[in-house]
Amino acid sequence: AKDFPNTVFMHCSGYKTAKNVGTYFGRMYQARYLSGLVAGSMTKTNKIGYVAAHPIPEVIRGINAFALGVKKVNPDAKVIVVWTGTWYDPAKEKEAAISLLDQGCDVIAQHQDSPSPQQAAEERGAYSIGYNSDMSKFAPKAHLTAPVWNWSVIYSYVVKNVRQGTWKSEEIWWGIDKGVVDLAPFSKAVPEDVKKLVLEEKEKYIKGDVPEQYPFVGPIKDQSGKVIKAEGEVMTDEELLSMNFFVDNVVGEIPQG
Repeated sequence: AKDFPNTVFMHCSGYKTAKNVGTYFGRMYQARYLSGLVAGSMTKTNKIGYVAAHPIPEVIRGINAFALGVKKVNPDAKVIVVWTGTWYDPAKEKEAAISLLDQGCDVIAQHQDSPSPQQAAEERGAYSIGYNSDMSKFAPKAHLTAPVWNWSVIYSYVVKNVRQGTWKSEEIWWGIDKGVVDLAPFSKAVPEDVKKLVLEEKEKYIKGDVPEQYPFVGPIKDQSGKVIKAEGEVMTDEELLSMNFFVDNVVGEIPQG
Protein backbone atom coordinates (compact mmCIF):
# COMPACT_ATOMS: atom_id res chain seq x y z
CA ALA A 1 0.00 0.00 0.00
CA LYS A 2 2.94 2.33 0.71
CA ASP A 3 4.33 1.60 -2.74
CA PHE A 4 1.00 2.38 -4.44
CA PRO A 5 -0.42 5.44 -2.63
CA ASN A 6 -3.01 6.08 -5.35
CA THR A 7 -4.49 2.59 -5.06
CA VAL A 8 -7.17 1.71 -2.51
CA PHE A 9 -6.62 -1.49 -0.54
CA MET A 10 -9.36 -3.25 1.45
CA HIS A 11 -8.31 -6.03 3.84
CA CYS A 12 -10.95 -8.61 4.80
CA SER A 13 -10.97 -9.21 8.59
CA GLY A 14 -7.88 -7.04 8.91
CA TYR A 15 -7.19 -4.69 11.81
CA LYS A 16 -4.59 -2.25 10.46
CA THR A 17 -5.57 0.79 8.42
CA ALA A 18 -3.70 3.53 6.58
CA LYS A 19 -4.63 6.48 4.38
CA ASN A 20 -5.27 4.13 1.44
CA VAL A 21 -6.05 0.95 3.44
CA GLY A 22 -9.41 0.02 4.92
CA THR A 23 -10.76 -3.13 6.52
CA TYR A 24 -14.05 -4.96 6.21
CA PHE A 25 -15.88 -7.90 7.72
CA GLY A 26 -19.40 -8.98 8.59
CA ARG A 27 -21.15 -9.56 11.90
CA MET A 28 -21.56 -13.25 11.16
CA TYR A 29 -22.34 -13.92 14.80
CA GLN A 30 -25.80 -12.42 14.17
CA ALA A 31 -26.64 -15.12 11.61
CA ARG A 32 -25.01 -17.75 13.85
CA TYR A 33 -27.39 -16.71 16.61
CA LEU A 34 -30.39 -17.12 14.31
CA SER A 35 -29.16 -20.56 13.23
CA GLY A 36 -28.83 -21.48 16.92
CA LEU A 37 -32.54 -20.78 17.34
CA VAL A 38 -33.19 -23.35 14.62
CA ALA A 39 -30.81 -25.94 16.08
CA GLY A 40 -32.19 -25.54 19.60
CA SER A 41 -35.72 -25.99 18.30
CA MET A 42 -34.92 -29.11 16.27
CA THR A 43 -32.82 -31.19 18.68
CA LYS A 44 -34.49 -34.12 20.44
CA THR A 45 -31.44 -35.28 22.41
CA ASN A 46 -30.53 -31.78 23.65
CA LYS A 47 -27.01 -32.40 22.36
CA ILE A 48 -25.88 -30.22 19.47
CA GLY A 49 -22.45 -30.71 17.90
CA TYR A 50 -20.23 -27.90 16.64
CA VAL A 51 -17.27 -28.68 14.39
CA ALA A 52 -14.99 -25.73 15.24
CA ALA A 53 -12.11 -24.48 13.10
CA HIS A 54 -9.32 -22.54 14.86
CA PRO A 55 -9.47 -21.14 18.43
CA ILE A 56 -9.55 -17.46 17.45
CA PRO A 57 -12.06 -14.81 18.60
CA GLU A 58 -14.07 -14.97 15.35
CA VAL A 59 -14.73 -18.70 15.79
CA ILE A 60 -15.32 -18.47 19.56
CA ARG A 61 -17.73 -15.56 19.00
CA GLY A 62 -19.64 -17.64 16.45
CA ILE A 63 -19.91 -20.63 18.77
CA ASN A 64 -21.15 -18.45 21.64
CA ALA A 65 -23.71 -16.63 19.49
CA PHE A 66 -24.98 -19.97 18.21
CA ALA A 67 -25.15 -21.31 21.78
CA LEU A 68 -27.07 -18.24 22.96
CA GLY A 69 -29.59 -18.88 20.18
CA VAL A 70 -29.89 -22.50 21.29
CA LYS A 71 -30.35 -21.41 24.92
CA LYS A 72 -33.09 -18.90 24.10
CA VAL A 73 -35.40 -21.63 22.77
CA ASN A 74 -34.04 -24.62 24.69
CA PRO A 75 -32.33 -23.93 28.05
CA ASP A 76 -31.67 -27.66 28.57
CA ALA A 77 -29.63 -28.16 25.39
CA LYS A 78 -25.82 -28.20 25.28
CA VAL A 79 -23.50 -27.28 22.42
CA ILE A 80 -20.61 -29.75 22.30
CA VAL A 81 -17.47 -28.45 20.56
CA VAL A 82 -14.79 -30.44 18.74
CA TRP A 83 -11.82 -28.57 17.23
CA THR A 84 -10.24 -29.55 13.91
CA GLY A 85 -7.61 -26.81 13.50
CA THR A 86 -8.68 -26.50 9.85
CA TRP A 87 -10.58 -24.20 7.52
CA TYR A 88 -10.93 -26.88 4.85
CA ASP A 89 -10.07 -30.52 5.39
CA PRO A 90 -13.10 -32.63 4.42
CA ALA A 91 -11.82 -35.90 5.90
CA LYS A 92 -10.87 -34.40 9.26
CA GLU A 93 -14.07 -32.38 9.48
CA LYS A 94 -16.23 -35.42 8.72
CA GLU A 95 -14.36 -37.40 11.37
CA ALA A 96 -15.07 -34.63 13.90
CA ALA A 97 -18.76 -34.61 12.98
CA ILE A 98 -18.95 -38.40 13.37
CA SER A 99 -17.38 -38.16 16.83
CA LEU A 100 -20.12 -35.70 17.82
CA LEU A 101 -22.85 -37.90 16.36
CA ASP A 102 -21.40 -40.81 18.34
CA GLN A 103 -21.89 -38.73 21.51
CA GLY A 104 -25.60 -38.42 20.79
CA CYS A 105 -25.66 -35.08 18.97
CA ASP A 106 -28.60 -34.93 16.57
CA VAL A 107 -27.81 -31.51 15.04
CA ILE A 108 -24.36 -30.66 13.65
CA ALA A 109 -23.06 -27.12 13.00
CA GLN A 110 -19.68 -26.08 11.61
CA HIS A 111 -17.20 -23.28 10.88
CA GLN A 112 -15.44 -24.75 7.84
CA ASP A 113 -16.01 -24.47 4.12
CA SER A 114 -16.40 -28.17 3.30
CA PRO A 115 -19.82 -29.85 3.32
CA SER A 116 -18.47 -33.04 4.92
CA PRO A 117 -20.02 -32.41 8.38
CA GLN A 118 -23.36 -32.00 6.58
CA GLN A 119 -22.81 -35.27 4.76
CA ALA A 120 -21.95 -37.05 8.02
CA ALA A 121 -25.24 -35.82 9.51
CA GLU A 122 -27.15 -36.93 6.40
CA GLU A 123 -25.66 -40.42 6.58
CA ARG A 124 -26.69 -40.77 10.22
CA GLY A 125 -30.20 -39.35 9.90
CA ALA A 126 -29.34 -36.24 11.92
CA TYR A 127 -29.90 -32.56 11.13
CA SER A 128 -27.24 -30.01 10.21
CA ILE A 129 -26.54 -26.29 9.97
CA GLY A 130 -24.16 -25.35 7.14
CA TYR A 131 -21.85 -22.39 6.79
CA ASN A 132 -20.62 -19.91 4.19
CA SER A 133 -23.06 -20.99 1.48
CA ASP A 134 -26.27 -22.96 1.07
CA MET A 135 -25.04 -26.56 1.47
CA SER A 136 -28.46 -28.20 1.04
CA LYS A 137 -27.51 -29.96 -2.21
CA PHE A 138 -24.86 -31.95 -0.31
CA ALA A 139 -27.26 -33.04 2.45
CA PRO A 140 -30.84 -32.44 1.29
CA LYS A 141 -32.48 -34.20 4.25
CA ALA A 142 -30.10 -33.06 6.99
CA HIS A 143 -29.46 -29.42 6.06
CA LEU A 144 -31.81 -27.02 7.90
CA THR A 145 -30.25 -23.66 6.96
CA ALA A 146 -26.82 -21.98 6.99
CA PRO A 147 -25.33 -18.65 8.04
CA VAL A 148 -24.13 -17.15 4.73
CA TRP A 149 -22.11 -14.18 3.46
CA ASN A 150 -23.00 -11.60 0.82
CA TRP A 151 -19.76 -9.72 0.21
CA SER A 152 -21.17 -7.90 -2.84
CA VAL A 153 -22.86 -5.37 -0.54
CA ILE A 154 -19.48 -4.17 0.74
CA TYR A 155 -17.73 -4.45 -2.64
CA SER A 156 -20.40 -2.32 -4.32
CA TYR A 157 -20.18 0.30 -1.57
CA VAL A 158 -16.38 0.52 -1.80
CA VAL A 159 -16.25 0.59 -5.62
CA LYS A 160 -18.92 3.29 -5.75
CA ASN A 161 -16.99 5.49 -3.31
CA VAL A 162 -13.68 4.95 -5.09
CA ARG A 163 -15.24 5.86 -8.46
CA GLN A 164 -16.87 8.97 -7.00
CA GLY A 165 -13.68 10.02 -5.26
CA THR A 166 -15.41 9.93 -1.86
CA TRP A 167 -13.64 6.87 -0.44
CA LYS A 168 -12.04 7.28 2.97
CA SER A 169 -10.20 4.71 5.04
CA GLU A 170 -12.62 3.02 7.43
CA GLU A 171 -13.23 -0.19 9.35
CA ILE A 172 -16.44 -1.73 8.04
CA TRP A 173 -18.21 -4.28 10.25
CA TRP A 174 -21.72 -4.66 8.91
CA GLY A 175 -24.45 -7.11 9.79
CA ILE A 176 -27.88 -8.39 8.88
CA ASP A 177 -29.35 -4.88 8.58
CA LYS A 178 -27.01 -4.13 5.64
CA GLY A 179 -27.41 -7.60 4.10
CA VAL A 180 -23.78 -8.69 4.49
CA VAL A 181 -24.78 -11.77 6.51
CA ASP A 182 -28.00 -13.76 6.42
CA LEU A 183 -29.42 -17.27 6.59
CA ALA A 184 -29.77 -19.61 3.62
CA PRO A 185 -33.36 -20.69 2.87
CA PHE A 186 -34.95 -23.00 5.44
CA SER A 187 -35.45 -26.63 4.49
CA LYS A 188 -38.88 -28.26 4.52
CA ALA A 189 -37.94 -29.89 7.83
CA VAL A 190 -38.07 -26.56 9.69
CA PRO A 191 -41.57 -26.04 11.18
CA GLU A 192 -43.50 -22.84 10.50
CA ASP A 193 -43.41 -21.70 14.13
CA VAL A 194 -39.60 -21.97 14.17
CA LYS A 195 -39.32 -20.01 10.92
CA LYS A 196 -41.62 -17.35 12.38
CA LEU A 197 -39.51 -16.99 15.53
CA VAL A 198 -36.26 -16.74 13.56
CA LEU A 199 -37.67 -14.15 11.16
CA GLU A 200 -38.99 -12.11 14.11
CA GLU A 201 -35.52 -12.11 15.67
CA LYS A 202 -33.95 -11.20 12.32
CA GLU A 203 -36.36 -8.29 11.99
CA LYS A 204 -35.08 -6.87 15.29
CA TYR A 205 -31.66 -6.35 13.66
CA ILE A 206 -33.18 -4.79 10.55
CA LYS A 207 -35.39 -2.37 12.52
CA GLY A 208 -32.68 -1.51 15.03
CA ASP A 209 -34.72 -2.86 17.94
CA VAL A 210 -31.58 -4.54 19.32
CA PRO A 211 -27.96 -3.35 19.40
CA GLU A 212 -25.59 -4.63 16.70
CA GLN A 213 -23.86 -6.69 19.38
CA TYR A 214 -27.03 -8.73 20.08
CA PRO A 215 -27.24 -11.56 21.27
CA PHE A 216 -24.28 -10.53 23.45
CA VAL A 217 -26.51 -8.74 25.93
CA GLY A 218 -26.59 -9.79 29.60
CA PRO A 219 -27.19 -11.88 31.49
CA ILE A 220 -24.19 -13.79 30.10
CA LYS A 221 -22.21 -16.30 32.15
CA ASP A 222 -19.12 -18.27 31.23
CA GLN A 223 -18.68 -22.02 31.73
CA SER A 224 -17.59 -21.56 35.36
CA GLY A 225 -20.74 -19.59 36.17
CA LYS A 226 -18.91 -16.27 36.35
CA VAL A 227 -21.09 -13.34 35.28
CA ILE A 228 -19.54 -11.76 32.17
CA LYS A 229 -22.38 -9.30 31.62
CA ALA A 230 -25.18 -8.48 34.03
CA GLU A 231 -28.81 -8.17 32.94
CA GLY A 232 -29.12 -5.63 30.13
CA GLU A 233 -25.38 -4.94 29.76
CA VAL A 234 -24.12 -5.00 26.17
CA MET A 235 -20.71 -6.35 25.19
CA THR A 236 -18.60 -3.82 23.31
CA ASP A 237 -17.14 -4.46 19.85
CA GLU A 238 -13.71 -4.56 21.49
CA GLU A 239 -14.90 -7.35 23.79
CA LEU A 240 -16.41 -9.24 20.86
CA LEU A 241 -13.19 -8.94 18.84
CA SER A 242 -11.08 -10.35 21.68
CA MET A 243 -13.51 -12.99 22.95
CA ASN A 244 -11.73 -15.84 24.73
CA PHE A 245 -14.39 -17.65 26.80
CA PHE A 246 -17.32 -20.00 26.22
CA VAL A 247 -20.83 -19.27 27.48
CA ASP A 248 -22.34 -21.61 30.05
CA ASN A 249 -24.22 -24.01 27.74
CA VAL A 250 -21.10 -24.89 25.71
CA VAL A 251 -19.26 -28.14 26.46
CA GLY A 252 -15.58 -28.18 25.48
CA GLU A 253 -12.39 -26.24 26.05
CA ILE A 254 -10.62 -23.51 24.12
CA PRO A 255 -7.11 -24.75 23.21
CA GLN A 256 -4.38 -22.48 24.57
CA GLY A 257 -1.19 -21.50 22.76
